[in-house]
Amino acid sequence: MELTKSTLLLGLLYVRGQGVTQDFILAYMWLNIGASSLSGEFGEQAATVRDRVAKKMKPGQIERAQEMARKCQASCFWSI
Repeated sequence: MELTKSTLLLGLLYVRGQGVTQDFILAYMWLNIGASSLSGEFGEQAATVRDRVAKKMKPGQIERAQEMARKCQASCFWSI
């Protein structure tokens, strides 16, 4: 469960550009992983923030972030 909570936190860091360069594609990727992996309050929070980030993105960027999330999960987080 800690790994999935970390995905939410990573997503928030990328949204804010806190300690990392602000990157909505990576933010969406991590928040999407969190939204699909977490339940309850954390899952809802990840989905809510992900959807807010999506409003700032172009459709192609969202598709890229979704593909990156699939690859990341399929490789057990070894590759994006």
